[in-house]
Amino acid sequence: MITVVIPALNEEETIGSVIDFAFSYDKVSEVIVVDDKSIDNTVEIAGAHSAKVIISDILGKGASMKEGVEHATNELLIFLDGDINPYPHFTLQLLAEPLLNYKAEFVKSTFSRNAGRVTELVAKPLLSFLFPQPGAL
Repeated sequence: MITVVIPALNEEETIGSVIDFAFSYDKVSEVIVVDDKSIDNTVEIAGAHSAKVIISDILGKGASMKEGVEHATNELLIFLDGDINPYPHFTLQLLAEPLLNYKAEFVKSTFSRNAGRVTELVAKPLLSFLFPQPGAL
């Protein structure tokens, strides 16, 4: 089974839909929302949608992701952003199948959207360095 971890900060508009989307995949048994001390109704909505909610000790998406890993009860994890709605219906299946079929130990996705500063300055360069795409070197 799979745990979906969703770092969140003030995502009341979309968090319920993202959680429902995660639970719609039959291989997902746990959804963890790691909240960065939202000042809206993110925490209440996440709980109402059956997610396990953790209030982050350290602010920041990376710290929230780490806390989600520490609280997960399943070996396989998928991270989703809490502000994307809707996700393409096949997203979880595409991320999970290589893991479930032992064809990969790590899967990352790419999609078009306006990326945030952390994504552009830290995450993308780090992931490209650690996991270069075939033919990229």
